[in-house]
Amino acid sequence: MITVVLALAAGAVVGLVLGGLGGGGGILAVPALIYLLGLSPAAATTAGLMIVLATSVSAIVAHARAGNIRWRVALAFAAAGLVPAALAGAAAARLPQSLLTAAFALVAALAAIRMLRPARQREAVTARPARAAATGAGLGAVTGLLGVGGGFLAVPALVTAVGLPMEAAVGTSLPVIAVNASASLATRGGAGSGLDWAVIAPFTAAAVLGAWDGKRLAGRFSGSTLQRVFAGLLLAVAAVMGADAVL
Repeated sequence: MITVVLALAAGAVVGLVLGGLGGGGGILAVPALIYLLGLSPAAATTAGLMIVLATSVSAIVAHARAGNIRWRVALAFAAAGLVPAALAGAAAARLPQSLLTAAFALVAALAAIRMLRPARQREAVTARPARAAATGAGLGAVTGLLGVGGGFLAVPALVTAVGLPMEAAVGTSLPVIAVNASASLATRGGAGSGLDWAVIAPFTAAAVLGAWDGKRLAGRFSGSTLQRVFAGLLLAVAAVMGADAVL
């Protein structure tokens, strides 16, 4: 019973973060599955991708209705990242876990720093399809290497490299997350056969419901406020993972 309550609580938090900020769900889901719910790192990674995929698909509906998704940019990011994600995922299996953790922390910290810089004048998104594709390819490679949905990188990339306002970046990141998570799961084959569905099912259900509340919560704050909150989340994750890589 305690495990189910923990799964529901952790899932609700992941959903709120993913629905409200467009990223960070996978980063929070995997540690929660390992440290709170007792899954192995391999099982937690696979389960985390399933949870992020289900939550992202649910959140897409709300953001699409609000007009926050720039579909052309999302498709460019997703398509450009598929092959790099697959290649990087294959390479990740050959690298030490501590090195991957340190790389994860470094990328999260750099993304947060970029988000906290003064905003530059934004360019028209439709005029930069090549830039979107190049950034999407890099995002896919990092996502495949680090094994998460990639929303914590997609939102900063969409804001700083493409020029989307924060609200549109949050919505546009969701289809990218869904595609990246699907591609990562496809390369895992039968990795889901040994998962504890008594934990994953309530976690996923709470995350999906939380994502809708997160979308409504996001509408109450300005884009700059969301941007600072997201950057703070990234810095906290970077600090925790950096310490874990060193210790």
